Amino acid sequence: MSDHDEKPDKPAEERGDARDDGSGSGTGLRKELPQEVPTAAPTAEETPEERRPAAEPQQASEPKPDPEPRLTGRQRLVQGVWPPRVTRAQLIVAVLLFGLGFGLAVQVASNSDSDSALRGARQEDLVRILDELDDRTQRLEDEKQGLEKQRDELENSSDQAEEARKQTIEKERQLGILAGTVAAQGPGITMTIQDTKGTVEADMLLDAIQELRAAGAEAIQVNGVRVVASTYLTDSGKGVGVDGNKINAPYRFKVIGKSQDLEPALNIPGGVVQTLEKEQATVTIERSTDIVVDALRAAKRPDYARSSSQ
Repeated sequence: MSDHDEKPDKPAEERGDARDDGSGSGTGLRKELPQEVPTAAPTAEETPEERRPAAEPQQASEPKPDPEPRLTGRQRLVQGVWPPRVTRAQLIVAVLLFGLGFGLAVQVASNSDSDSALRGARQEDLVRILDELDDRTQRLEDEKQGLEKQRDELENSSDQAEEARKQTIEKERQLGILAGTVAAQGPGITMTIQDTKGTVEADMLLDAIQELRAAGAEAIQVNGVRVVASTYLTDSGKGVGVDGNKINAPYRFKVIGKSQDLEPALNIPGGVVQTLEKEQATVTIERSTDIVVDALRAAKRPDYARSSSQ
């Protein structure tokens, strides 16, 4: 055997020491690394904060401001309305609306007062009022037909000038009756008002005149004074003044017209007769086929008005 075979192999440490002779040369030389210490696995009892490195201290949590409470719809509505912020324009509109509402309320109240009498009226009274309205409508229709007849006569008459003259005379007579310059005669009623207590005033007699005119009265005379379109009534001591002429009770009305319309118009619920009886006056109405209204008024020439016809 050779010497090489007889020499036992040296341990690796010795071979390494032989290689590392302090010169640091040779690519095969290496330094031994320190043995790695295994890290212990985290236990289940450790929290994330305990597993954090000590170099990273836990940041203190800053207190968050409390969020503002959310308002409900009603609270937002109240905040928008109160306190009120009124402008000048809004104030003017509010005043105008208040005035309009007040006027409507007054109108409704007045209409309710005027209709209350009809609501409590009997069926017979309501039927009579309806008949009166029908009679007025028929009277207006007759007047319309009469005017149309006059027009046709003027258009078709062979002697239009003579026909126009006749109609002019008839029209003058009718206007004279309305103006009080001509005496009138015809069917109608006589109404007498006895006022022993002296409670009848001028406005009550004026209501009677207006009611008679609305019922179709064509000529009215009160205690010898002719009532025309310009007639006015005033209180005069214990009596009443009619166009400046003082008259005393009893007050006697002579009225020419359709008695079937005139008498019911005075006796309607809440009408002239009931109003006078509430003042302790006595009213009597008589129908007649021949009423004479002979009190006359002087024809007055207008101071400013002139005819516009050529």
